Amino acid sequence: MAEIFLKNAWYCAGWNHEFHQGAGAVIARKIAGERLVLYRTRTGHVVAFQDRCPHRQAALSLGRKEGDSLRCMYHGLKFNSEGICEEIPGQDNIPTDCRVRTYPVIEKNSWVWVWMGDPAQADPGLICFSVGPENPNWNMKISKMHVETNYLWEIENLADLSHIAWVHNDTVGGDLAFSRIKPKHTTTARGTHTSFWVYSHRPLGAIRHLFPEDARIDSNWEIDQTVPCNWNMRVRFFTPGTETEGPSNGELMADTWTCQSVTPCDDDSVDYYYSWGADNASEARMPGLSDLLGGTLDIAFNEDKVMLEAQHLRRKEMPDFKMTRILHDAGPSMILRVLNTLIKKENEIRPVLEPA
Repeated sequence: MAEIFLKNAWYCAGWNHEFHQGAGAVIARKIAGERLVLYRTRTGHVVAFQDRCPHRQAALSLGRKEGDSLRCMYHGLKFNSEGICEEIPGQDNIPTDCRVRTYPVIEKNSWVWVWMGDPAQADPGLICFSVGPENPNWNMKISKMHVETNYLWEIENLADLSHIAWVHNDTVGGDLAFSRIKPKHTTTARGTHTSFWVYSHRPLGAIRHLFPEDARIDSNWEIDQTVPCNWNMRVRFFTPGTETEGPSNGELMADTWTCQSVTPCDDDSVDYYYSWGADNASEARMPGLSDLLGGTLDIAFNEDKVMLEAQHLRRKEMPDFKMTRILHDAGPSMILRVLNTLIKKENEIRPVLEPA
């Protein structure tokens, strides 16, 4: 089967609070088809191993931390933080090939990032921008979930926000104006940028109760989507202005960021790490807004989960089904084309994705 994952890329392994100093904090992950085990050393660095003991492929994630080392609990082999075996109980000689593959790890903005490809190409500059919960200017609320779908369908979903008019009526949508948006998409080196304005629309479902029944607002959406599947959006809400093109001349009510990273486990599932929150000025005007937004994403992404998991089953059943293309496929087509190009260059194989 052709590779569908970009290996020379940073993948999010989770929020950094998950990787603590507790004795039991030996974390199993599956990322881009590979099983990993991660733990934090006494000096605070997170290390990532292939989750396979070189002896009989026992799961190192069933092991235990001993200082900065990890001991396999099948036959007791102990590996230091560089993946080198330092002890084989009952045996003095340690074969030179008795070591575990390690992966570069970086913590940034409260996310733990793992480089799945050639360690020599692990460029920290390729980690996507995000606003983390430790940022003093923003009140970011974090969460995560697991979804049984292919990550390509998540990419399509995030690259096309017209669906919020239908899937998210009571959460992050609720106005048919979103089904008529005309986003401006531009290609970047490793992703896309999307921007659009929506004028005089009903407030999003989750915040509608804060406004009069007939209230209208303007909103601005600026999105950067980068490979393999990172999605960061600044969305601002304004009182309704008189403009119908370009920036609204209404008054800014709320300035928010949502930062999201979708990590493919394999062909059939993803781990989803996400946040949403408002800046301090918005919180001063609307106390508790960030808590509301963060809780809303949990509900909204469960709405997506239902849709995407049902879609995934059908796309697996009929992979050659001829799908109709519509106007709103422009964004998904663009980001998939970027990803496809990078995968082809990396693997020197035939195209593995077919942009819509």
